[in-house]
Amino acid sequence: MFDLETVKSFYKGYGERVAAVRRMLGRPLTLSEKILYTHVYDQSALHPLRRMEDFGEFRPDRVAMQDATAQMALLQFMSTGREAVSVPTTVHCDHLICAKKGAETDLADALKTNAEVYDFLSSAAARYGIGFWKPGAGIIHQIVLENYAFPGGMMVGTDSHTPNAGGMGMLAIGVGGADAVDVMTGMPWELRMPRLIGVRLTGSLKGWATPKDVILKLAGLLTVKGGTNAILEYFGPGTENLSCTGKATICNMGAEVGATSSVFPYGVHIAEYLMATGRKEVAAMASSICCELRADDAVIAHPEQYYDEVVQINLCELEPYINGPYTPDAACALSGMKDRQAREHFPHQVEVSLIGSCTNSSYQDLACAASVARSALDAGLRPKAKLLVVPGSAQIRATAERDGLLDSLREAGATVMANACGPCIGQWERETDDPTRPNTIVTSFNRNFAKRADGNPETRAFISSPSMAVALAFAGKLDFDPRAETLDGVWMRAPRGLDLPAQGFVPDTSGYVAPQPGSPDPVIRPDSKRLQRLEPFTPWDGNDFMGLPLLIKVKGKCTTDHISMAGPWLKYRGHLENISDNLLMGATDAFTGKSGPVAPRAKILRDAGAGSIVVAEDNYGEGSSREHAAMEPRYLGVRAVLAKSFARIHETNLKKQGVLALTFANPSDYAKIKSGDKLDVLCSGITPGKPVSVVIRHENGAQERIQARHSYTPQQIAWFRAGSALNTLSK
Repeated sequence: MFDLETVKSFYKGYGERVAAVRRMLGRPLTLSEKILYTHVYDQSALHPLRRMEDFGEFRPDRVAMQDATAQMALLQFMSTGREAVSVPTTVHCDHLICAKKGAETDLADALKTNAEVYDFLSSAAARYGIGFWKPGAGIIHQIVLENYAFPGGMMVGTDSHTPNAGGMGMLAIGVGGADAVDVMTGMPWELRMPRLIGVRLTGSLKGWATPKDVILKLAGLLTVKGGTNAILEYFGPGTENLSCTGKATICNMGAEVGATSSVFPYGVHIAEYLMATGRKEVAAMASSICCELRADDAVIAHPEQYYDEVVQINLCELEPYINGPYTPDAACALSGMKDRQAREHFPHQVEVSLIGSCTNSSYQDLACAASVARSALDAGLRPKAKLLVVPGSAQIRATAERDGLLDSLREAGATVMANACGPCIGQWERETDDPTRPNTIVTSFNRNFAKRADGNPETRAFISSPSMAVALAFAGKLDFDPRAETLDGVWMRAPRGLDLPAQGFVPDTSGYVAPQPGSPDPVIRPDSKRLQRLEPFTPWDGNDFMGLPLLIKVKGKCTTDHISMAGPWLKYRGHLENISDNLLMGATDAFTGKSGPVAPRAKILRDAGAGSIVVAEDNYGEGSSREHAAMEPRYLGVRAVLAKSFARIHETNLKKQGVLALTFANPSDYAKIKSGDKLDVLCSGITPGKPVSVVIRHENGAQERIQARHSYTPQQIAWFRAGSALNTLSK
């Protein structure tokens, strides 16, 4: 197994460190507090951290990066002049493979198309002591769960779904590349002490209900911003009735409610998964201190005293959910879909069902999906929608092939794609007669923003479990309920998949390449269109920002997909100048109601020395961890973003890259911003905890003064003054 000595070292003193935290706080501890406090950077200076007020400095155990974000992260790491990473780190090539025809063809195309980027990533990994997982090896979060995650540990990853490892009892947090660089260089990593939302689970799942439905229901309860700056900590007897990979699914999609992370307590199913994946020693070490890998008994008995919010879900009463379209918190229990369909008139026909993504591509997921397909086929049914399947890793694929799972899905007409993200992130060349017409698809993915999967704004994407996705593929209609109605006179059988393969996994680490000491520096061609060395951003001159032209006033939802699109733009993720051409092109302009190119005007304003400002609404920057959504505006001269509220990762990314992140003290002041406005941001005296005044200068000569808030710490103000966090690290 990988990094065994690191895990042994962690467990050696873990119990004593937890005891010290308990004495320091003088009360019982939640699991999240145990993990956070035992990872405080300087254990000799341990002190209480107030939730939502204090920023702590932490020392995560490891870093994981996917290929689309690793490019910029490694370019920043190279700028620091370090010789090697200070903590175990891996790069996973899963984002750049486009789903077209099938695994073999698509992987060959990706290796050819992305050769320059893969060569850069592999050479940088070899040079700086980083493990490298080749294209086709699998999706980052599945590989981490299979090989690296361990109960009680803490990691960061340059992908928003890094919390997937919470299914293993690990506190895993999605970050931007600059945050990852802090950890890779051995520097303290800063995080605002999150609030804690306790989710008490009771009972066990029945019939068609799956682990995915837990988080689909919770997304409806909390909304896409309800978990911002919070950890979702699961507890209660129901946690023991979920598999390790089922727990990972729930933690993975916690990102869709804005959660900092999600975590489950250690238990028998986690131990079984560790042993099944060749980590018996880790299971033994964790089991020996299992009482410290869950919340204390007093917390479980009186959760309202220790969590900031408590949500209760009875798994026995949970029914399947179908969430969407356009936002993952548009939750709808399956029993209510017929009424909703009648009210909202979605395209009724399901044209494609897609199974996979980092959320639902485990062996258990494929086993359940295959069982639904097998029973339907045996009953003489045939699917009415296309079916696409994406295994999570080479190990899962090999095991599913041996056990006949993929054969059952192929018999149902499925195309099995490469072990990669594919359609979930827009890497899908969809075969369609009209790429602009209204249509409905069902996925087992995590996000369903407009245009995300196939580039068509008229595609209504709904999120469900893999089992329901298969059932709806056979039915061919969105409101089919297999619990209440037959299909062509046949009752579809509820899924019956094993949590773990009865014959064990077929091990496959052939896609792993270990770092090679003494390797040469990575080479970047000066004329490359895909890679570009970074130049330091200019430090702030210390003056107020006067007369900033309004670049765009964004209306409504504005995710990182809207700010920096993925899909075909992924090829420029290592080239800041080129990818900046997509800045905010998916955002809706509040004055025109349309979206379109924003970068050309930003360049004009930057080159004229004027800079610019972006104004936005709630939860600005929701979605992925891509720091390109912060680096692009910085590169194009945006000096500040003024929003009603920010998503956590994006706010941090803006701070790291030297863009001033401000929120309206009075959200209604958003309405005061008019077309053609210029704004004075009086930030020269920026101080932690004190508001910043903003003067709005209208075209007619009128002026209005409003107040803006910020959450900058002294260290973050230092980043702002230096021009970026990287500038302070490189000094």
